[in-house]
Amino acid sequence: MSVQERKERERAERERLIVATARELAEQQGWDAVTTRRLAERIEYSQPVLYSHFRGKREIIGAVALEGAAEMAAAVRAAASGANGPRERVAALARAYLDFAARNPAVYDALFQLDGGLAYAQEDTPEPLKDAFAALLESLGEVAGDGVHPGLFTEVFWAALHGLATLTRAGRLLPEDAERRVELLVDRLAMV
Repeated sequence: MSVQERKERERAERERLIVATARELAEQQGWDAVTTRRLAERIEYSQPVLYSHFRGKREIIGAVALEGAAEMAAAVRAAASGANGPRERVAALARAYLDFAARNPAVYDALFQLDGGLAYAQEDTPEPLKDAFAALLESLGEVAGDGVHPGLFTEVFWAALHGLATLTRAGRLLPEDAERRVELLVDRLAMV
């Protein structure tokens, strides 16, 4: 291994450490607790080293969002692939999405609530975000119904899931009705 390859590997490892530490801190104490000073202290590097990887908190949020998008896509695909039939796939997808949002609130915020400097629904949308949408589209497109554009249907279904995730987390919805909400959403929107 050349010196350059070793330096690149070390840089990538440092970057992963920064992102993992930011994510851990955000999950424990919220995004307000994530500062470059605190991150530098936790990873035991100077702030200039941190700034050599990310220009600031916004880019760190974006990196956490991209990592989270890949994880969410994998969770949704795994849930949908284990289900039989279109209705069961859609219900499994919805449960997996809502479970991901509940288990990873800081990551979910990085994806959908905070400014991580990422472009959504545009030409320059990063691949992990496109793939997360594709993971939803794979199961939802088949239940959009006649004459309904699969992408548009997926956006509406996703918006409904996002609303459920956000309202549940804020304590605005009774937790004991969570499963009934998923069933109602699937029954009313998915043409199966």
